[in-house]
Amino acid sequence: FNSLNHDMTLTEFKFIWYMEYSHRMWGRVVGLAYLLPAAYFWRKGWLSRPLKGCVLALCGLVCFQGLLGWYMVKSGLEEKPDSYDIPRVSQYRLAAHLGSALVLYSASLWTGLSLLLPRHKLPETHQLLRLRQFAHGTTAIIFLTALSGAFVAGLDAGLVYNSFPKMGERWIPDDLLAFSPMLRNIFENPTTVQFDHRILGIASVTAVTALYLFSRKIPLPRRTRMAVTSLLAVACMQ
Repeated sequence: FNSLNHDMTLTEFKFIWYMEYSHRMWGRVVGLAYLLPAAYFWRKGWLSRPLKGCVLALCGLVCFQGLLGWYMVKSGLEEKPDSYDIPRVSQYRLAAHLGSALVLYSASLWTGLSLLLPRHKLPETHQLLRLRQFAHGTTAIIFLTALSGAFVAGLDAGLVYNSFPKMGERWIPDDLLAFSPMLRNIFENPTTVQFDHRILGIASVTAVTALYLFSRKIPLPRRTRMAVTSLLAVACMQ
């Protein structure tokens, strides 16, 4: 309010406050949804030894996620006397918070599906190994794309250019490498951050499409085919 939004009304402030409050409360509900059943199943002896390690890791990650969220929000409330920028959280901490959430969600889904659905025993052919490697590589690109989106959000980089596929009148903007040293542009230059996010987004869709086309050449179980097709549909929608 003191730095930027002098004309904000109490009603407008309450809207932002309740969004933040709801997010925190929902996060705590998620934490309890992990910790309470885990303690109950553990006490009942329903968890195998490998699953105990997995459950401990997931519960630890939930707690770490909450701590990381507090650490992120704290960065937006710190006074920066040497900065004339608007108040915002650190884009580094925002990316770490989002990345941790994605890891937690993916690990939870993978664990749940592993328990609910029996693993297909397929012959380890050369094509199947290549498909698995391709899938892992695609996952890495998608994860990097999501993290780059956190940097876009943290720097308000989406406000710099709003045209596609060109950025303004150029394919490669003039201020792409305006910061020094050069590596700083990747994480702190809004133009570079948006440019990287665009390239990674295109790379993600390309990788998912290629994965789908490659999977069509291999005899796969119905469930696997549904997964790959769903991945392509979601990538196009995204």
